[in-house]
Amino acid sequence: MAAGPMVVQQYQRLVVQRLGTFVEVRRPGFHFLIPIIYNGTKVDTRERVIPVSTQKYITADNVLVDINFVIYYRIMEDIAERAVLEVQNFEAAVVNLALATLRAVIGATTLASALAEREKIRDSLQIRLDDNTGRWGVKVSQVEINEIEPPPGVKLAMERQKSADAIKIADITESEGQRQAQINRAEGEKQAAILSAEGRRQAAILEAEGDQQATILRAQGFSNALERIYQVASTIDAKTMSLQYFDTLKSLGASPSTKFIFPMEFTSMLSPFLGMGNTGPRPSEGNSNSQQR
Repeated sequence: MAAGPMVVQQYQRLVVQRLGTFVEVRRPGFHFLIPIIYNGTKVDTRERVIPVSTQKYITADNVLVDINFVIYYRIMEDIAERAVLEVQNFEAAVVNLALATLRAVIGATTLASALAEREKIRDSLQIRLDDNTGRWGVKVSQVEINEIEPPPGVKLAMERQKSADAIKIADITESEGQRQAQINRAEGEKQAAILSAEGRRQAAILEAEGDQQATILRAQGFSNALERIYQVASTIDAKTMSLQYFDTLKSLGASPSTKFIFPMEFTSMLSPFLGMGNTGPRPSEGNSNSQQR
């Protein structure tokens, strides 16, 4: 407490008492308090940081862990007098309340949860502190847990478990990859077989259609050839046919072992040629005529 002339800084508030009774909270600037009658206490309203040293806590599963954390807080300007009138040492009060609150939170949490849900523990601690420090004019703005350290034996066991879990996950992932690969290969073979069968079917269809078209074209060609032969044969007379027959006999007779067998129709084929021979003058007839002359 002080009296007389004083300067209050921008980040300070002056809690004024008159004859031991709270009067007002003065803002920054120059103030003069009459000694003996008035006295004032300066309060710093800037945000403060209190690092709480490592303490031992027991979890819900009876594991002793070491935890250290940091508290960020400030005195609220509109109720700054509470930090002077309601508590003797608000800073010590905040620290001890934080330690007790954290023990309660950790005592209801297992070690695994504490390690995995550090943010959840931090938020729970901040809410509980803020609910209780308001009566001192203090606002807890943030709590940060730096480290949660289990005993060496427990830590080693956890590392082994973590390693085993990692190996298990790797095995599962590998087997799942192999299963998926087999599925993909089977699906690929299935699609390949389907495509191959479809290809063979299309090829067979095309081949059958090709054979059909070829057969049709051959039949049409043979029909056209027969029609052409018929047209040509209809214009051939008996003499031409006889000459062709003689030419064939000539070719056959070229062989020394050839024997000729003449069918009965052969005489009919020779009749045109015999007729051609009868059309000329006979030698005897020519001589008689000449003699008659």
